[in-house]
Formats: sequence, C-alpha cells, structure tokens
Amino acid sequence: MDVLYFIVQQTMFFAIPLLIVALGGMFSERSGVINIALEGIMLIGGFISIAFIHIMQDSMSGQLLLLLAVIIAGVSGALFSLLHAYASINLKADQTISGTALNMFAPAFAIFVARMVQGVQQIQFTDTFHIKKVPFLGDIPVLGPLFFRNSYITTYIGFAIVIITGIVINRTRFGLRLRACGEHPQAADSVGINVYKIRYAGVVISGALAGIGGLVFIVPTSTNFNASVAGYGFLALAVLIFGQWRTSKIFYAAFFFGVMKTFASAYSGIPFLKSLPISNEVYKMIPYIATLIILAFSSKNSQAPRAEGIPYDKGSR
Repeated sequence: MDVLYFIVQQTMFFAIPLLIVALGGMFSERSGVINIALEGIMLIGGFISIAFIHIMQDSMSGQLLLLLAVIIAGVSGALFSLLHAYASINLKADQTISGTALNMFAPAFAIFVARMVQGVQQIQFTDTFHIKKVPFLGDIPVLGPLFFRNSYITTYIGFAIVIITGIVINRTRFGLRLRACGEHPQAADSVGINVYKIRYAGVVISGALAGIGGLVFIVPTSTNFNASVAGYGFLALAVLIFGQWRTSKIFYAAFFFGVMKTFASAYSGIPFLKSLPISNEVYKMIPYIATLIILAFSSKNSQAPRAEGIPYDKGSR
C-alpha cells in the first residue's frame, strides 16, 4: 500500500503542471491561435515567480508566499503571451514561427538576467511549501494518504482550475464565443462577436495558466531554477492533442503522462521497477516514447478547431 501512496503522490507532482499548461493551451487553440510557446511561457512564469520567492523568502514563508508566487507567475505568463498574441492576431504572422521565437527567447532572457543580477544562472529557493498532512482530511482512511499527505497546495489549485475551465468553456457565453472563433470566425463576426478580442483573451488566459504551470512544475521537484522546465511545455502540447482539445479528456491524458513520468523519474522508489534489469536512460525515455506512440495513433482522429492557426482578416469572407 505504501508503494501505491508513493506512486499517486509522485504522479500528482508531474501531472498537475501538465494539466494546467495543457488547459492553458486549449484556451488559445480553441480561440483559433496555435500556441507552441507554452514551453517559453512556462519558463518565464517560473523564472519570475521563483525569483520573487528567492527575494522574499527571508521575510516570508509557507503557503502565503507560494500563493503570491502563483499570482506573479500567472501575471508574468499573461504579459509574455501578449507578444505571441500581437504577432499572431495583429501582424497575422505565422503562429508556429512566433511561438518558436518565444521559446528561444525565454531561456536566453532568464539566463542573462540571472547572471547579470547574481552572477550565476541558478536561482536557489527554500521549500517551505510542503504539506506533510492536511488537517482532518489527511486522517481519512486510504483517501487521506493518497491525496492529503505529502502534498502541495498547487495540487488543489490544479483541480480547481480544471473545474473552472470546464464551466467556462462549456457553460458560459464567453466559452461559446471562444469556441465559435476557433471553429468559424467569420460566422462569429457576423453576429457581432469581436474575433480579435476573443482571441486575445484566449492567448492571455493560455499564458497565465502556462506561467502558473511553470511554477507548479518547479516547486515540488527542485529547490532551484536553472532556466529549464524539462520540455514540459512540449509534453503539454502532446497532452492537449491526445486530449482532443476537450477539458475532460485532457484531464485523463495529463494523469496518464504523469504516471509515465513517475515511472521514469521515481522508479527507484518502486521495488518492482527497481528490480528490473533496465538502465536509468531507458526509464527516462518512457514518457517520450509513450508520447510518440500515442500521437501516431490518435492524430488520425484529431478534433482540432477548424480555424486553428489561420489568421483572421475581418475584410475577407
């Protein structure tokens, strides 16, 4: 049973950031804007929020500091994503090239600023955010050890984001307009919907969630930021595609990849896997091999928004 608890807890650490970032990508792409800049936005959100933690940790600690860092990560990601929104919507640039440019800029910017300020690119921080046991809930048999012990508040933030996203996309006027702009922007425009504003909103929400995802990935898995989020932005894109741009399917896809990542990174804590005559390098390849296999089979039935990646020109019909 202890092994099961360990697997579930580790899966949360890896699946929640994937889930948050993939949901962010969904907002952008269902509005009609491809966002492959998720990796770069994660990195910027993680960089600025971890820098905030590094600066403030001598005067503040615990959950309040982490919650403030989450807000800063979201704002940072949203502001950085405006570059992609402007290039894609106003300039009608190739959205793949725009996203690639941001992915290339983000690590260079983080390394340059970190070295300019402190002389080294690594930003150290002290983990005062670990929750050993949630009061009362942690004492519930089975569920307590699975979900309410050895956790982080970011896990519960992730579940809240899933619920809110499902409601916004499927139950609100904004969600309907967002989906309309991604499927048939000309029809949306004909009934008075401002396609440009909706797409801007989709990209900015995407940036905010990706920025938060960057912080959520770093905090449970490290005590320093080294200008990298280990390719999680690209893995989140795979989760988005595998989840067919739908909230519920993205949820299951994120946890599938989270389990794969757990096997790859924490196999030494699982006796059965540790006893197998398989090298460390092979385990590290598992999530990416799974990604290639799944995308090869699922891409045939892609349900991507019809107008995804197509710049909208109000003058054309």
